[in-house]
Amino acid sequence: MAIRERESFSAASMAVSSAPSIQAQATLPHSIYSGNQFFDLDVVWREFLWGGIAGAFGEGMMHPVDTLKTRIQSQAILSGSQNQNSILQMMRTVWAADGLRGFYRGVTPGLTGSLATGATYFGFIESAKKWIEKSHPGLGGHWAHFLAGGVGDALGSFVYVPCEVIKQRMQVQGTNASWKSVINNANSVKVPGVLMYGYYTGMLHAGCSIWKEQGPRGLYAGYWSTLARDVPFAGLMVTFYEALKNLNEYGKKKWIPNSNYQGSSSLEGLALGGIAGGLSAYVTTPLDVVKTRLQIQGPVLRYNGWLDAIERTWMIEGTKGFFRGSIPRILWYVPASALTFMGVEFLRDHFNGGLEIGKRQDVMSISVDGKMSLPEVP
Repeated sequence: MAIRERESFSAASMAVSSAPSIQAQATLPHSIYSGNQFFDLDVVWREFLWGGIAGAFGEGMMHPVDTLKTRIQSQAILSGSQNQNSILQMMRTVWAADGLRGFYRGVTPGLTGSLATGATYFGFIESAKKWIEKSHPGLGGHWAHFLAGGVGDALGSFVYVPCEVIKQRMQVQGTNASWKSVINNANSVKVPGVLMYGYYTGMLHAGCSIWKEQGPRGLYAGYWSTLARDVPFAGLMVTFYEALKNLNEYGKKKWIPNSNYQGSSSLEGLALGGIAGGLSAYVTTPLDVVKTRLQIQGPVLRYNGWLDAIERTWMIEGTKGFFRGSIPRILWYVPASALTFMGVEFLRDHFNGGLEIGKRQDVMSISVDGKMSLPEVP
């Protein structure tokens, strides 16, 4: 009798201990218990939100530098002259012709495009890294970072590229008076293939005008050259960033092994993100030159595609032509990337923690409910 009682008590204990987990498994989202954490919706939407905010913040802060870069790269098309302005000369030119407004022309489409690509970049990257490392172990580590960053950035290109076309055309125009002066100068010296589109009063006007004159092809001008620039850039940036983070952790363990010091992840993102962005920007400058020149073309095409742009730039300007605007590009990406990664790390630290606590409390409450709803064991 005692043996039967112990067996009955053991079976009842097993039922009590296993029932909550079974009920919780049925109640909680599938990804928590199945082991498939690749696309946890809680993580994805937060990363989308933080990435979008941080991307738009970085673009808004550094837009004037981007304007200088675009104008320097477009000089060969607009003026046909090889005696092109340096960054300081271009700064004085923009200020004299357009004032402060000239530096912020195209900021609205710039913010829109950066918000979209920042959201997809950070929203996709964490889940993609986990999926790549799990399903393709041979592509783990830096390869996983590179591929995840490239694909995440490419997903935002459907919104980013039209915004980039609009932004860059507005940047090279400056004010209405400045643009008229450019057109008159081009007509007087008969620059071949010069763009002759009208002045854009804003983002919507620019988008509608380009669609009316050139259709979808105009809004997506340089699409493949944009992907050819941005996919390697995005992949390199996250690879450099993760490598620098690993190097930073290694340095802390080696030089201050017994310390409880925990550095600010926001400051770490600011420093390491800036370095990663600057390195990636310089390496991909030739691709940026080709993309910019294809996108600022009007109805009269100067370049018949990506390969033609590469060939003609090489023949006319040589290696120097492919690195036009490299300094302002680096000057733009170092602080822009620093601010973007700092913003993402800050938002993760200050908002993700509360959400994780709430999630754990939900799990605990479900477990308690499971225990309360168990039938009595006879």
